[in-house]
Formats: sequence, structure tokens, C-alpha cells
Amino acid sequence: MRKFDGKKLLVATHNKGKLAEIIDLLAPFGIEVIGAGDMNLPEPEETETTFVGNARIKAHAAAQATGLPALSDDSGIEIDALDGAPGVYTADWAETETGRDFIMAMTKTHDKLRETGKPQPWTGRFCSTLVLAWPDGHDEVFPGKMEGQVTWPMRGDNGHGYDPIFIPDGYEVTFAEMPSEQKNRISHRADAFAKLVAGCFE
Repeated sequence: MRKFDGKKLLVATHNKGKLAEIIDLLAPFGIEVIGAGDMNLPEPEETETTFVGNARIKAHAAAQATGLPALSDDSGIEIDALDGAPGVYTADWAETETGRDFIMAMTKTHDKLRETGKPQPWTGRFCSTLVLAWPDGHDEVFPGKMEGQVTWPMRGDNGHGYDPIFIPDGYEVTFAEMPSEQKNRISHRADAFAKLVAGCFE
């Protein structure tokens, strides 16, 4: 396992919510964190069918373009009643001509669940795969997940993405109803992050 020994880390995302979450998680390590958007990096095409495959594409593209170690996250929600969909296509379900619309995506998800006729609870999980890549082509991979269930209607104004319809196991509120500090302690990304920290930062 290669240790991170730099002072600056590029986070290969244009998603401001995801970037803020990662900055919070990295705050204790005194590392300067910058986002791909800050460096005007293009978003590479995500052509893989797994979280790890797409995370690798993003991390290596950013590391090669900047000469900095780059951390990427590919994440999404897998819903058992939809045979694991939307999975790696979670963000794609939100795409419109004018950007991502997650209210539309969550509505689409609920409509598809109703079409299945399968009863609640609609179990599933948020998955996050972190890849830390170096400019020399080396990388380390850290998968994380949070089990839970999909609820309807949407609840809460915090978080981002599908957070308003996901209740994590052991809780009665959605991710979007939790303070960000609480969500960041228990989320799929926190699970992957704990593995990243133990492997590369401690």
C-alpha cells in the first residue's frame, strides 16, 4: 500500500457537493485540496460498467493532466427491486440538456419502483469507490457502502443527489434530513474514506 506524502491533492470531481464532503473528510490532515473544476479539467467519458472502473478513469485522467496525485470517487445507489439499478448510471438518470436534475431522477426511480409492483421496504445501498492515483500510473482502491432503503416522498434539504429518498439502516431519517456532520460519519463515502485513511494517510 503506497502512502500519500504530498501537500496538495486534486479531487477529480466537478460536483461541488461531493468536493465539499471530501474537503471535510480530509481537513484533519492539513492537505491542500483542489477540485477538477478549479483547474478547468474536462470530465473524461466514463465508459466502464463498474464503480471501480469509472473511478480509475477519472483519477488517472486528472493525475496525468496535472502531475498531481488525484482522488476520484464513483458512487451511486443500487436498489434491489430494480435489480441493482441505477448503480453506475445513477448520475446518468439525472442528466438533462441543462445539467443534472436529481428531483427528476428520484421521481423516475420511484415511478420505476411502483411499476415493479414489489412491496416496500425497497432495500438498497449507496456505494462509493475511491481511487487514489499517482502521475506514474500507480493507484490504490477503496470500496465502501451503506445499506438502507428507498422511501417516498422526498424528505430533507441537506445533502445532494438521491439523499432525500434514502434512509440508512438503523435510522428513521433520510440522508438529506441529517446534519452533514452526521451523514459524513456514517455514509458509504465515509466507509471508503476510513479505508483510504488507514491505507494511505496513517
